[in-house]
Amino acid sequence: MEPMEVSGQGERLQLIDVREPQEWQAGRIPGSRWIPMGELPDRLNEIDQQQPVVTVCRSGSRSGEMAEFLGGHGYRADNLDGGIQAWAEQGLPVRTPDGEQPGRVV
Repeated sequence: MEPMEVSGQGERLQLIDVREPQEWQAGRIPGSRWIPMGELPDRLNEIDQQQPVVTVCRSGSRSGEMAEFLGGHGYRADNLDGGIQAWAEQGLPVRTPDGEQPGRVV
């Protein structure tokens, strides 16, 4: 899904950020939930299977794999095209995990 389309969906989507700790700490999409890629298979119970999911990483590669993985497990999952990098390039907000400071993409 394109960043602007995801942004317009609001809370109708679950945003799952699959990046590494240092990436998450630098900046995240407000409202996203952090489940690192390596932990996702063991944490499926934290994702509502009745609500669409959009996975997020830096550029869309890792999250694309995780969207496919989730789809194979019965989730309605899509990938954020271009990742958080494309999100930020389109002027959409990136914040620190506490939501207090502007974040950055690393």
